[in-house]
Amino acid sequence: MLDVNALKAEMVKNGYTQAKLAEEIGISPRTLSNKLKTGDFGNKEMEVIINVLSIKDPMSIFFAK
Repeated sequence: MLDVNALKAEMVKNGYTQAKLAEEIGISPRTLSNKLKTGDFGNKEMEVIINVLSIKDPMSIFFAK
């Protein structure tokens, strides 16, 4: 289960808006918004997010309990 708040905190920490992150991933801001609600990110999308935001512990964000 996606920890949306932790992911949004990483975005803020790195100066990313949803629109800017969506552009980095190659999806529309609306699609990113929907994915944040559902937690339905593909492996490549997660990899890009992890790299762009320099997330040190991706398991705690993308596979939170």
